[in-house]
Amino acid sequence: MFTRRVFGLALLGFASFGAALATSGMASAQEVYIPLVSKGFQHQFWQAVKSGAEKAGKDLNVKISFEGPETEAMVDKQIDMLSAALAKKPSAIGFAALDSKAAIPLLKKAQAAKIPVVAFDSGVDSDIPVTTATTDNRAAAALAADRLAELIGKSGEVAVVAHDQTSRTGVDRRDGFVERMKSAYPNVKIVSIQYGGGDHLKSTEVAKSILQANPNLKGIFGTNEGSAIGVVNGVKEMKKKVVIVGFDSGKQQKDAIRSGLMAGAITQNPVGIGYKTVEAAVKALKGESLPKIIDTGFYWYDKSNIDDPKIAAVLYD
Repeated sequence: MFTRRVFGLALLGFASFGAALATSGMASAQEVYIPLVSKGFQHQFWQAVKSGAEKAGKDLNVKISFEGPETEAMVDKQIDMLSAALAKKPSAIGFAALDSKAAIPLLKKAQAAKIPVVAFDSGVDSDIPVTTATTDNRAAAALAADRLAELIGKSGEVAVVAHDQTSRTGVDRRDGFVERMKSAYPNVKIVSIQYGGGDHLKSTEVAKSILQANPNLKGIFGTNEGSAIGVVNGVKEMKKKVVIVGFDSGKQQKDAIRSGLMAGAITQNPVGIGYKTVEAAVKALKGESLPKIIDTGFYWYDKSNIDDPKIAAVLYD
């Protein structure tokens, strides 16, 4: 009898809790489920995005999940994860595409099922996402080009170690850097653009081969965390003196900047990306209008400002 009475009270309490949420225009946490499928899990960047998404889930009282393949080369595995997430009939979904075209058939299914799609970090070549929470990667890479050009005296040979040529971030960071160098620094020559899959070991080998083929190289730009760490390791192993500019943060990059191995890097606001993705999904479910792009910001950091509170807040370990 006692058990039945307690169970009845629990049900009554749950019903009142659900009713209170319903009157505020938001369903219960059990009913609103927003999975986020990211590009990977191997970088600290994604752990920071995850923490932002989880915070938004708590603040907005919705259930979220966050997953991604082991490496950013696993396009097929990511597509499988997206398919599995959609099969659970979520309220909305967040998606950071490894291949901006490969996911479109599944995103069309989401659209047909009236599941709002919020792109994050890396957009897709489609108007299906209701918005994209991202860094302005072209502008950020252009700033990286400015800094590298200044550091090498606006003259000499440079190279790029990019993470891929299929995601929007990979393409935009490569192109933003290349376009700014070509338009603003005629005496700087980009002698090589290679791809390391965002993997620090592969990027190390790529950097070493670039250094061997270009003995007069003055600078290298690594377009994400794994690429930049690979460049640092490759330069160290080859015992070369080259100006390195990176993208993202993470402990190894911060250590490399503090020690002088890396000149500086662009940091995004990964916690903000995760938070804004979930927030945008909730707004879409409420029928609120959203901008095409939610610009989550970026900053240049180096030894001189790495401990500045404003910068430190968007760096991650």
